[in-house]
Amino acid sequence: MGEGNTLWYVIGYIFLGLAVMYTIFAGFAYLFFYKWRGKFYWEHKIQQYYPERKHIMREIWLSASTLLIFGVVLIFVAWANYRGYTQAYHPANKYGYWYYALSIVIMVFIHDTYFYWAHRLLHWKPLFKTVHVKHHLSINPTPFSALAFHPMEALSEIFVVPLVAFTIPHYPSAMQIVFIYSLLVNIGGHMGYETVPKGFVRHWVFKWHNTSTHHNMHHRLVKYNYGLYFNIWDRLMGTNHPDYEKHFEEVADRRDKEKLAKLNRKVWAKKSKQKNLTKGSKISQPAH
Repeated sequence: MGEGNTLWYVIGYIFLGLAVMYTIFAGFAYLFFYKWRGKFYWEHKIQQYYPERKHIMREIWLSASTLLIFGVVLIFVAWANYRGYTQAYHPANKYGYWYYALSIVIMVFIHDTYFYWAHRLLHWKPLFKTVHVKHHLSINPTPFSALAFHPMEALSEIFVVPLVAFTIPHYPSAMQIVFIYSLLVNIGGHMGYETVPKGFVRHWVFKWHNTSTHHNMHHRLVKYNYGLYFNIWDRLMGTNHPDYEKHFEEVADRRDKEKLAKLNRKVWAKKSKQKNLTKGSKISQPAH
């Protein structure tokens, strides 16, 4: 395969991969929670109403432009990898598999730090009014809100990839793992449904990872909860919403109470049905 053909193969692989990955992750989450089984999981919905269709279509169109921008930057990184300009290495065990695993952790923490401060910058009034406001039009976010960015914000989001690629020794698949993890966490944060158990935000370990409620509050209240993966920078900088833990527990309480009530209704309905069947059976028995 010639160099020109290889380039087109890489371009196709990147754009198709991004489109398929986003469609599968965000599309399935939307279909499952908002179309197929939404009514069965209504108690998990953080804000108890659905956004209008026009807002969802806006999110999809913005996401499409974001994927295009992401693809262009990733093609540049792939080209730089091919030319040996980045810190990508081969084979996977060049520095040992322990470093392969460690590099994933390092890249995740770098991205978390980058995201927090880039996000804070986007909330600077001039940038918020012209750029970040596009994302915040999703007051009640859906999975498609995850990449619903103004083009300038999309560029700032993906800039972390070349930043890491040129500075941190990494095997390419390690960066791909981080990218997938990032996309999943981002979609989860915008899902609009809370699925983690009650007590999660007060647990000595789990409280350091953000929840869907955490980012949902950011979309609704704007000036708090800037973090992506972890609840470290928000705690250090005092930007956690003061009622975050309380609100999470309220959402979890409502969810669990409604689930219990639904279960009780099913149990009583089943008992009533059995009772009626037994009663009917006795009535239909012939007299001796």
